Amino acid sequence: MQSNRELLEKVCKNTIEVILSCLDCATKGTIYMIGQMPGLQAERVTSGISDAGQIKWGLPEDSDYNSPGKEWEQYSDSPGHLLEAMGWCVEQQKSWTADNPLEDIRSVRKQLRGEGEDHYHMEPVLVRKTDLYGSNIYDLEYPLDGNGRPIWQDSEYVVVAVIKIHFLPHTIRRGDRFTKMINILSTTLGTELLSLHLRETCLKTREKLTKERLQVCNVIAHELRNTLAKLGFVFSTINTMMSFLRDDWELELQKAYPFLENKRSILAQLNELLLSGRSRLNGHKDLHLLSSQLLTEQEELSGLFLLPQQEEMWLDKKIRPKWDVLLSTSSIWDSCKEEVMQLLDRLEKAFWVVLDKELAGNMEHLPTELKISWPDLAYTHFSANNRSSLEGAVSLLEHPKLNIHHKQQVRKVLSSMKVVVDTIARVEDQTNSMLLALKKGEAPS
Repeated sequence: MQSNRELLEKVCKNTIEVILSCLDCATKGTIYMIGQMPGLQAERVTSGISDAGQIKWGLPEDSDYNSPGKEWEQYSDSPGHLLEAMGWCVEQQKSWTADNPLEDIRSVRKQLRGEGEDHYHMEPVLVRKTDLYGSNIYDLEYPLDGNGRPIWQDSEYVVVAVIKIHFLPHTIRRGDRFTKMINILSTTLGTELLSLHLRETCLKTREKLTKERLQVCNVIAHELRNTLAKLGFVFSTINTMMSFLRDDWELELQKAYPFLENKRSILAQLNELLLSGRSRLNGHKDLHLLSSQLLTEQEELSGLFLLPQQEEMWLDKKIRPKWDVLLSTSSIWDSCKEEVMQLLDRLEKAFWVVLDKELAGNMEHLPTELKISWPDLAYTHFSANNRSSLEGAVSLLEHPKLNIHHKQQVRKVLSSMKVVVDTIARVEDQTNSMLLALKKGEAPS
C-alpha cells in the first residue's frame, strides 16, 4: 500500500493509543506493515509502551522486523524455519494468541532456548483485494507457502498490517473480549490505511493527469470513483459500533421498566415451546433439522442489537416461515399453536418499544437531552446520505451523564471514522471537480 510515512506512523500510533488506553492489562503495542505481494516484506512501523499512564514511543530494541524488515521467505512456515506467529497471521489471515507462553509453539525464544516469552495477541489487518487492486485482482502474483502452493488465492482479502499487543501475565485468553476489541480496531486500522493509500494514490494520479490529461481522464474517473464507492464499508463499521449504544439503551429500559415485555423474554418463551416439541419429532428428520435452525436463529436474534426494521425483517424472513411449516406440517404444537402466533405478533411489537418516546420521557434518572438523543441516534442507520449526523453521535458519547460499556473506545473509533468519512467526501468532491476541469481541457483548480 502506498502511504506517507509520517501519516502512516500517526495512524498506527493512534490505533496503539486507543488499545492501550482501553485495555488496562495491555502493556505494549506494535504495528507491522506488510508489503506488496509476492514479497510481503514485514516491517515494524512503531511501538508504544504503557508507562504510568503515558506511552513511550519508538523502536529501541533490536529486531529482525526493524527497517528494512523481513521478506516472506524469511518468516513463513517453511522447512528449516522457526515457527513464527507473524507467519501464521499473514498466511492464515487469522489471529494468534499466546495465552500460555510455555505452550506457545510459535515463540521463537521458546524454540531456541526453551524459555517462555510473554502473553500477547497478534491480529492481522485485512483489506479486500478489490478495494486495493480494483479490477487487476486476476493478474496478482501470490506468495508461496512452504509446500510451494500460492496463498490467498481463494480469499477475498490481503493482509496489509499486523497488530501485536502484549498483556500482563494471565490477563488474556483466546476469544475473550480483549481480543474481540482488537479485532474490531483492526478493521478500523484497515479502513484508515486504505484511506491513506487512496490519498497517496490521488496525489500521484493528479501529477500524472497534468501530463496526460484527456488520454487518461476516463480511466482515472472510473478507477477513483470505483474505489470511493467501495469505501462504503466504512459505514458498516460505524453501524456496528452503534450496536453498543443500542445494547445499553435496552438495558436502561429494562432497569426503568422491569416488567416491560421485551424481545428477549418473548424469544425465550418461543424457545421453550419449540424445545418442548422437538423430542417428539421422531422419524421427522426434515422437521427436526428445521427446528434446530429455528432455535439457532431465535437465539441469535436474542443476542443481537439491530434496528427495529432489521429485526422485523429477520422475523419475517427467518422465524415466521419456519414456525408456519412446523405448525402446518406437524400436530405436535397444536395445543400451543395460538400461543405461538400471539408470541410472534407480540415479538414484532416488542422490536419497536425501544423507540417509544413516552417510555423514554418517563425515565426520570436520565437528563432530558439523553432521553431524546440517545435512542434517536442509536437507532439511526448511518450512510453517506446522513453522514452529518455523525457529529451528533460523537457529541452524545461525550455527554458526562452517558454511562455505557466501552464508552471511550466507541467514541474514539467513531471520531476516527468521522474523519475518514469527511476525507472521503472531500476527496470525492475534489476528484469530481478535477475531472470536470480535465474534460474541458482546463487546469485543475
